[in-house]
Amino acid sequence: MYFKAKAETIQAAKLLRENMTEYESILWERLKGKQIDGFRFRRQHPIDFFIADFYCHQARLVVEIDGGIHEKKKEYDEGRTAEMEKFGIKVIRFSNDQIISNLDYVVSIIKKTVTDRVKTP
Repeated sequence: MYFKAKAETIQAAKLLRENMTEYESILWERLKGKQIDGFRFRRQHPIDFFIADFYCHQARLVVEIDGGIHEKKKEYDEGRTAEMEKFGIKVIRFSNDQIISNLDYVVSIIKKTVTDRVKTP
């Protein structure tokens, strides 16, 4: 489930869980406790040498929330997504603005993606 994550990455993920961003906290309130059709999401989950914002192992789905800094890191984010895809993981991304202005839409896309991936892996 950690896809070869090293102890340092696992420790870094723990620190990030203790210091989530405002936007991560908002989405986490809608993902935790199997609220999405009974699927379990993990927050700040290590995958190889990356740390995903949210991860659903059953659907092999990563949900990333991109703040303003990601505008300058598009190439890095694309490479990161490609690396996760090597493990059969799908990555979907939402902006901070989407979390604030249209949370129900974000949750509906996550729900549809999880359901589709579990039906057809």
